[in-house]
Amino acid sequence: MMPTDFNTLATFLAVSEERGFTKAAKRLGVSPSAVSHAIRALEEGLGVRLIARTTRSVSLTEAGEQLLERLRPALNEVGESLQAVSSNRGKPVGRVRLLVPRLATSVIAPKLGEISRRYPDILLDITSDDSRRDIVAEGFDAGIHFGEYIQKDMIAVRISHDYRPAIVASPEYLKSRTKPKVPRDLLQHRCVNFRHGTAGPYRWEFEKGRRSLSIAVNGPLIVEDEEFVLRAALDGVGFVFLSEHAVNPYVEEGKLVRVLEDWCQPYPGFFLYYPSRRQQTKALSAVIGVLKERATS
Repeated sequence: MMPTDFNTLATFLAVSEERGFTKAAKRLGVSPSAVSHAIRALEEGLGVRLIARTTRSVSLTEAGEQLLERLRPALNEVGESLQAVSSNRGKPVGRVRLLVPRLATSVIAPKLGEISRRYPDILLDITSDDSRRDIVAEGFDAGIHFGEYIQKDMIAVRISHDYRPAIVASPEYLKSRTKPKVPRDLLQHRCVNFRHGTAGPYRWEFEKGRRSLSIAVNGPLIVEDEEFVLRAALDGVGFVFLSEHAVNPYVEEGKLVRVLEDWCQPYPGFFLYYPSRRQQTKALSAVIGVLKERATS
C-alpha cells in the first residue's frame, strides 16, 4: 500500500536532513519512538529500506536518497503553498456571491469602487434577479432585498435608508385631468404597472394614520425596469409609483407633479441578508462593512 500521509513523509524528510531520529523528533516536536514508528511504517508500505541505522549513526540507503531527491522539492512547494494560504488568514480574500434585485442597483453600484479599492483580493460575483430565489440552495453567500421580504431565519443588515413612495405624473398628462385626492381615484387614471419577476404587477400600497390599502392600478404599460417607469412618467404615459429620491430632482424641475403625499408613508429600505447558521467569511464581512457605511444618511 502506497503511503499518502503528509506527516509521515515530512518525518522522513526531517530524519534525512537531521541525520538522526532524536534531532528529527526535537524538530518535529514529537517523541523519538513516534519518529521510528513513522519511518518503519513508511518502509513497510514501500517495501524497501530507506534508512540504514546503527547505534552511532543514521544514513540513507540508495532508495532513501532517490526518495529524498524527489520528495524535498515537492514538500517545500507544499510548505510554501500552506504558508501563502496562512498569510492570507487575516485578509479578506475570495469570491462573494450576491443575489441582488435590479431595484437595489442604486444602493450597491456606488459602493463597488470602494470595495475594489479596499479589498483587491475579493471577487464580487453579483447576480441581478428580481425573483425570490433561495440563496442557500443556489449557493449565494448573501442576498439584498427590501426588509419586508426577508425571511425571519435570516440575519439582516441595513444597507440603505428608509424609502418613501411617491405618486407622480407629468404636467402634460395632468393638463386635462383632475388630480387624485384619495388612492382609489387612481382607478380613473392611466397608470404604469411594475412587475416583480414572476410575482405579477405590484399593487400600489398606501397608508394614512390607521388606514392602509392596496390598489391594483390599470394602464397601457407593464414594465420590469425602474428606468422604463421613470421614462414613461416623463413622457406623459400616466401616473407611476416610484421612490421619493428617484423622482425628487424631476419634481423640483417641474417635469413631474406629485400627488397623494399624505398617503405615502416611509417603508424599510434595503437589507443584506444571509443564513444565520452559516459562518460568515472575512470576505463577506468586509463587503457588508462597506455596504452599511452611511446606510441611514
